[in-house]
Amino acid sequence: MTRYITKRILMSALTLLAIIFVLFVLIRIMPGDPFPVERMSAEMILQKREELGLNKPILEQFVNYMSMLASGSFGNGTSLYNGAPIKPILTACLVNSFKIGVLSILFGTVVGLAIGIVAALNRGKFLDGLCTVVSILGVCIPSYVFMIFLQYFFSYKIPFFPYFFDPANFLMSAVMPMLSLSLFAISTIARFTRNEMIEVLNSDYVKLAEAKGLYGFELIRKHVLRNALIPIVTVIAPLVVDLLTGAMVIEKIYGINGVGKLMVDAIAGQGVDYNYVLALGIVFSALYIGVMLALDILYGIIDPRIRLATKEG
Repeated sequence: MTRYITKRILMSALTLLAIIFVLFVLIRIMPGDPFPVERMSAEMILQKREELGLNKPILEQFVNYMSMLASGSFGNGTSLYNGAPIKPILTACLVNSFKIGVLSILFGTVVGLAIGIVAALNRGKFLDGLCTVVSILGVCIPSYVFMIFLQYFFSYKIPFFPYFFDPANFLMSAVMPMLSLSLFAISTIARFTRNEMIEVLNSDYVKLAEAKGLYGFELIRKHVLRNALIPIVTVIAPLVVDLLTGAMVIEKIYGINGVGKLMVDAIAGQGVDYNYVLALGIVFSALYIGVMLALDILYGIIDPRIRLATKEG
C-alpha cells in the first residue's frame, strides 16, 4: 500500500509541475501586456515589464516564478486590486468558496444518493419515474437559472433569504447558492447511483444472498452499496472540485467574494490580470489533482484488486 501511495503522489507532483509550466508559457506568449494600457504610457509599460522581469527569457522567468511559489507566494497582481499581493486575497476568496462548496457537496451527495437508491429499489414504479424526471430536470436547468428563480421567489416575492450574499448572515445567505450549486450534483449522483444499484441488484451474488434469506437494509448495506460505490465515487470526485472552486456565474450573481468571482474579475476587469489568472489556474489544477489522488488512494482501500493490478502492470 505504501508503494502504491508513493507512486501516485510522485505522478501527481509531476503532473502538476507540467501543468504549471504549460500555463506559465501560454500566459507569457499571449499578445498584449498585463497592464491597464489605457492608463499607462509606453515608457511606463516598458519600465513595469522590466520591474516584473517580463523582458527576460521565458525559461528564466519560469525558474524565478517557481522559486517564488516554493516560498509560498503568488506575487502581486498587475491590474486587479491596485497590484496588491495575490496570496491574501486569493486565500480569503478560497475560504468563502470552500464554505459554500462543502455545504453543496454534503447536501448534493446525501440527496443524490437517497434519490438514486429510492429509484433503484422502486424500479419501474411511480417513485422511479419521479426520481428520473427530477434528475433530468436537474441536468437540463443551468444552476444560474435556478439561482435567479430562487432569488425571485424567496428574496423578492417572499423576502425570506437575503437577495445578495451577506457574510454577517452566512447561514441564511448560503442556502440559495448551496441549492443552486448542488442541483447538478444531485442529478448526476442520483442517475449514476440508480444505474449502478440496478446493475448490482441484478448480479448473481446478490441473487445468491437473497436466496440465503438476506433482504432489506442488510442486503443493501453488505452487498449492494459497497459494490456500487466505486463508480459513484468516480462521479463525485470531479464534482467536488467544481463545487469547492465555486461557480463563476453563481458567485457573480449572488455577490459572493469567492474564487469564481475573482476569476471573472481578473479576466473581465480594466485589464486582464495574468498573474491572478495563472495563480487561479494553478490552484484549480492542484485541487483537481489532489482530489483525484485521494480518489486513487480510496480505490486502493475499497478494492485491493486495484492495487494488485497496478503493481502487476
